[in-house]
Amino acid sequence: MNSVDELTHELFTFFDGFSSWENSVIKTSDLTVSEAHAIEVLGRYGQMNMKSLAQHLGVTTGTTTVTVDRLEKKEYARRQSVKEDRRVHLITLTPKGQQAFAEHHQYHADLTEQILSVLSNEEHEQLLSILKKINKEAF
Repeated sequence: MNSVDELTHELFTFFDGFSSWENSVIKTSDLTVSEAHAIEVLGRYGQMNMKSLAQHLGVTTGTTTVTVDRLEKKEYARRQSVKEDRRVHLITLTPKGQQAFAEHHQYHADLTEQILSVLSNEEHEQLLSILKKINKEAF
């Protein structure tokens, strides 16, 4: 196996493991993965409009609208109209949404700790540097 094929295999293995882990965490709640991701973004960055949320999630505003509709129905988030432009809605987490964010964020922190436990400090710094570079330049 050449190095590109080997790296591709390892990336797929990591992605499958991460997806499996995330799905198992999500199954313990009434949220979908896309809803949990929206809660994660809103919890991390705070109140934002639909366009900004869609950009953070890497999806269309139409897809985000459906997700926010479901989060509102489940009482995790709410929309508020902006007085200056009633077409613009700001999305914010409710107390229930803030609690879900705290729990989901802790699951992510625990997974990160688990991953770091198999790396040396030098490897940890290398991984962080590599991921920052990939996220900045490739996505």
